[in-house]
Amino acid sequence: MSAYDTARQVVDNAIRQRVFPAATIDVGRSSGSMWSDALGALTFERDAPAAAIDTPFDLASLTKPMATTTVVMELVRTGALQLDEPVSVFSTDWRGADRAAATIRDLLEHASGLPARLVDAPPDTRREFEHEIGAMPLEYAPRSASIYSDLGFILLGFIVADRGGMSLADQFAQITNRVKADITYGLTPDRRTLAAPTQPMDEDTRRGRLLAGEVHDNYAAALGGVAGHAGLFATATAVGSFARAWLRAARGADDLPPPLTPALVSEFTSRTTVPGSSRALGWDTMLTTSSCGSRMLRRAFGHVGFTGTSLWIDPERDRYFVLLTNRACGGGTIEEMRTVRRAFHDALGDI
Repeated sequence: MSAYDTARQVVDNAIRQRVFPAATIDVGRSSGSMWSDALGALTFERDAPAAAIDTPFDLASLTKPMATTTVVMELVRTGALQLDEPVSVFSTDWRGADRAAATIRDLLEHASGLPARLVDAPPDTRREFEHEIGAMPLEYAPRSASIYSDLGFILLGFIVADRGGMSLADQFAQITNRVKADITYGLTPDRRTLAAPTQPMDEDTRRGRLLAGEVHDNYAAALGGVAGHAGLFATATAVGSFARAWLRAARGADDLPPPLTPALVSEFTSRTTVPGSSRALGWDTMLTTSSCGSRMLRRAFGHVGFTGTSLWIDPERDRYFVLLTNRACGGGTIEEMRTVRRAFHDALGDI
C-alpha cells in the first residue's frame, strides 16, 4: 500500500466514523501538486452530493496566516507598518499600564495578553468590537505567555485596513491575484451552492439552518464576513497554489511577487521567543505533539481551522499538505479531528 493509499484510508475511516462528511486534499512540492483527491459527501444525509476537488470550504482560522499575516507582511515590506509598533498607536481604547507594551508582533504571536474570545455575544459593529477588545482585562502580561486569541487577529484586521488604506479583503485580493490563487472572502452566489456546508454553533443566532457559503464563525459573520481571524473560502487546489508560493519563498526562491521574499517568509515563520510557545508570526511551527504529526522537519510551519481545515508546509522536504474538511457540519470533536490530522500527515511522512 502506498503512502497515498494509507493517507486516503485515514480520511475514509474518519468519514465512516462521522468525524466529518467531506474532505478534499492537495499534497505537493514547490514545482506542483503530487496528489489531489475528494472524498465523502457534503453532509451526512443519505442523498447529499459527493465532494469534488472544486468544492469550496470555509477555511476558518487559516484566514489568520493566509490573509491577515500575508497582508501584514506586505505592509511591513512597504514600510506602512512596523512589527514593534505599540497596539495603543492604533486604538484609542487600548489603554492602561498592563497593556501599554503590547505590539503588532505580540498580536501575531498570540502573546498580547488577550483571551481567546469575548465573554458576551459578538457586538454589531467594528467600533463596538474595538471598544470591547481594548477595554477587557488582559489574562497575562504581554509576552509572558501565549494564549491563542481570535480577538488579537480581529484587531489586526482593523489595523491593516487602516494602515493599508483599503479593506483587508481588497488588500488580500491584490496579493492572491499576484500569486494566482483563487482564495476569497465569501463566495459568489453560484459558488455558494457548491460549498461544503457547516452548522452554526449553539450560541449563533443563525442556528437551525445550514450555512452554505456563509462564514461559520459568528464574530466574522457579525463583521460582514471579512475579519482578521476568519472568513476565507477556497478549494484545496487553490490553497495548494498559495502554499506553493510560500514553500518556494521558504526555500529561497527570489522570483515571487511581493511580499513573498525569502527574508520576510523566514522572519514570519521563525518560532517566537515567548516561553513555552510554538507560535511564529501568524503561523504555528513544528511540534511532534501538534496536528502536523511527528514526521515533519524542524522548519515546518502551518495552521489549522475550527471547521476542520489545515495547511502545513515543510520547506526542508519541499512538501506542502492541504486537508480541507467540514467537521463543523455535525462531525466529531476537535480532539478527534486532531487525531485524524496527525495520522494523515504521518502517513505521508516518506513521500
